[in-house]
Amino acid sequence: MFDIGMPELFVIFIVALLVVGPKKLPELGKALGKGLGELKKALQDVKDTVGEEFTESASEIRDTMTDVKRQITREVSEAGKTIDNSIQEVKNEMDQGAAEINKTLGSTVEEAEEESEPEAPETGERSDDAAVKKNQA
Repeated sequence: MFDIGMPELFVIFIVALLVVGPKKLPELGKALGKGLGELKKALQDVKDTVGEEFTESASEIRDTMTDVKRQITREVSEAGKTIDNSIQEVKNEMDQGAAEINKTLGSTVEEAEEESEPEAPETGERSDDAAVKKNQA
């Protein structure tokens, strides 16, 4: 923390000895040591408290993220099911519509075929036979 070497400490000790005196210097050192010890303990308590709060906050954030992940997964799954159901409904409706169109087209084609067939001649020949004879002539 501080860049104090042995020569600097020696100078500080000499100045303290001159200022405080030889009788009070041991008491001052003892008080200074206790003060530094208490400061160190207080800093350690703050560090521990901050660490605990950080751990608790991280745990709460982790739990919240897990809950959000579960909720998103559930909602995406539900949305997927809804989309699948909608697609199936549309497919069924399209199949029904196609069946109706095929039925209508089938009956229309049958009606058109019935209307377009020429009637057979009275001689008992089929229309196909009459067409062949006509082409040969």
